[in-house]
Amino acid sequence: MRKIKAILDYNFQFTSDISVTFRGLIVIIIAIIATSILLKFLNRLISKKLPDDDKIKFNILFSYGSWIVYIIILLITFQTIGINVTAVFAASAALLIGVGLALQTLIQDVISGVFILVDQSVHVGDIIEINGKVGRVDEIKLRTTRAITINNRVVIIPNHIFLTNSLYNWTQNGEATRDSVTVGVAYGSDVDLVKKLLLESVAGQENIIDLPAPRVDFMDFGDNALVFRVVFTVENSFLGEIPRSHVRFKIERLFREHNIAIPFPQRDLHLVSNNTNIPVN
Repeated sequence: MRKIKAILDYNFQFTSDISVTFRGLIVIIIAIIATSILLKFLNRLISKKLPDDDKIKFNILFSYGSWIVYIIILLITFQTIGINVTAVFAASAALLIGVGLALQTLIQDVISGVFILVDQSVHVGDIIEINGKVGRVDEIKLRTTRAITINNRVVIIPNHIFLTNSLYNWTQNGEATRDSVTVGVAYGSDVDLVKKLLLESVAGQENIIDLPAPRVDFMDFGDNALVFRVVFTVENSFLGEIPRSHVRFKIERLFREHNIAIPFPQRDLHLVSNNTNIPVN
């Protein structure tokens, strides 16, 4: 028994102010194991009746919240077994400052991820536009959000960008969105005919729906053209580039068939001739 007691009372001296006995180490290990078992039990108990989507979000938040619980339990255990917690903080202050500076962006991303999960501003399947990039949200994590573009490219977006930039959620009000194609016609063109042809260009196009009804806007008297815009509703905004292309093809064909000219910028170049005679010896 004396040998066992001597082993348990063996003191590990880390610094002049920080030391722990072997008995204390066992207590710390037991506290960590007990905390881990309790957290797993609570996780299963709370998430048992949650829907699958909410369960995934809860597990992510719970995993990060668990680290806070572990830290609190460790501090309480240190204080209980006689470790000078103040000395521990003092000894690790410089390290904690360095780690904090290095992990500043990471912490921003994690906090932003929590906000996204809590306020439900972005969901998996939403089509978003941020910093000129458009993609369908495939996965939301606490640090990053994964989106897939129409070209099947994966965009990894750090979550703090959602808090520091304007986010356009194309599908928060539904999959259907308004879209448009702008075109210019030559001065002197029959504007009523132009309107009729533009409406005809969107009729019957795949992925373009009839309601709300398409409309044509007379945008401006441009420098070189009369500017019109045909506005229509796309059923699937993620594929909006395809119907826009189809509409442009049809506009070009209809205008060509009805002799509607699409002008292009022209410049007059005036050459000034220098007729000064230079005598040659």
